[in-house]
Amino acid sequence: MLLARRSLLASFVLIAGLVPAAFADDAKPPAVGDAAADFTLHSLSGEKVQLSELTRQGPVVLVVLRGFPGYQCPACTAQVGEFSARARQFAEAKANVVLVYPGVADGLGERAKEFVGTKVLPTGFHLVTDPDYTFTNKYHLRWDKEDETAYPATFVIDGEGKIRFASISRTHKGRASAKTVLEELKKL
Repeated sequence: MLLARRSLLASFVLIAGLVPAAFADDAKPPAVGDAAADFTLHSLSGEKVQLSELTRQGPVVLVVLRGFPGYQCPACTAQVGEFSARARQFAEAKANVVLVYPGVADGLGERAKEFVGTKVLPTGFHLVTDPDYTFTNKYHLRWDKEDETAYPATFVIDGEGKIRFASISRTHKGRASAKTVLEELKKL
């Protein structure tokens, strides 16, 4: 009886929005072997970027950045720089690289432009914004704490939309390297 009451209470609380979705039974980030949930986000130029369209072209490397937690994250900058420096190898693997920049919708585009600065992303790289954490919540990667935005994460998704590699960091560091991701792409 107590278990039934707890379950009923938990359901009510979730429906009422009183408890973050991370406490729901099925609220786990994607893992290896899962089908990647489709999403559509927009690039800084307004171009629609949809996961299912990209996977039809080949594998997708999905990199979830921290966005703007009050500053431009140096670990994110370093990770994007490392991946960009190996753009030719990602192109040879026929992989698109999607960089997700999450945050509060107000001013997010300007912050993302600041993040890129004057650099031009390589062909096959897509920086997209995630206003109000819609994607981040869908993938259960929201780091819902003061001065935080999203858990840094990297996924390799094959042409069928299946996750073949997943790395989620619960700190600012501990991110998947470009070398590791390229090795995973070779396995496809």
